[in-house]
Amino acid sequence: MGFFDRLSRLLRANLNDLVSKAEDPVKILDQSVADMQSDLVKLRQAVAIAIASQKRLSNQADQAKGQIDTWYERAELALKKGEEDLAKEALARRKTFQESSTSLANQLKAQEGQVEMLKRSLVALEGKIAEARTKKDMLKARAQAAQAQQQLQSAVGNIGTNSAMAAFERMEDKVQALEASSQASAELAGADLESQFAALEGSDDVDDELSALRDRLQAGAEAVALPSTSEKSLSDIEEVSVSEVDSDLEELKRSIDKL
Repeated sequence: MGFFDRLSRLLRANLNDLVSKAEDPVKILDQSVADMQSDLVKLRQAVAIAIASQKRLSNQADQAKGQIDTWYERAELALKKGEEDLAKEALARRKTFQESSTSLANQLKAQEGQVEMLKRSLVALEGKIAEARTKKDMLKARAQAAQAQQQLQSAVGNIGTNSAMAAFERMEDKVQALEASSQASAELAGADLESQFAALEGSDDVDDELSALRDRLQAGAEAVALPSTSEKSLSDIEEVSVSEVDSDLEELKRSIDKL
């Protein structure tokens, strides 16, 4: 394989690839329908020309037939007048028009077949163009939907590496952390409030117990108190032994221990 052949193939391959990538389905569909419409216009012109040619051949064939009859009548007239040579000339002219008429009839028949074929082609092309227009709108819609889907998939695929999405996720984590911190603070505040109320409720019990203890101590103190001076003078007070005081002290201790 020669160098220039390889280079030519490479260039053609690259050009085909560039053309394929540059092709927009929507634009190509529109252009294809426009090209078919242009072909339809040309075909209509060709049909019109063929029909005109058919009519011209038909007129020429009719004229040739008319000349055949005319020259035959002239040959009769010349022969009746005794102009045999003139009659021969008339018959010769008549034969020329007969040959021309035969040729024109053959041409007319061929032209009629050509016109019929062109008419069928015209009808078929018109049908294809109408079908292509209908399909074009559908294909354009499908192509646009496919392109939109492709763009969407591309956008979704790029979300994972998008810095904006990463920042969004970081902020989401931060909000969740703030919510957790706020919830923990609320729970701690609630627990502290509970402990404060528990302390207040417990302080009433302690105060009650303290008051009861005071009453008991006061009652015990009055039981061991010395007699009043109004009943006996100081000189009449008998000396209290230490053993009697000790027994009273022990009783007081036992009463306190029972609390």
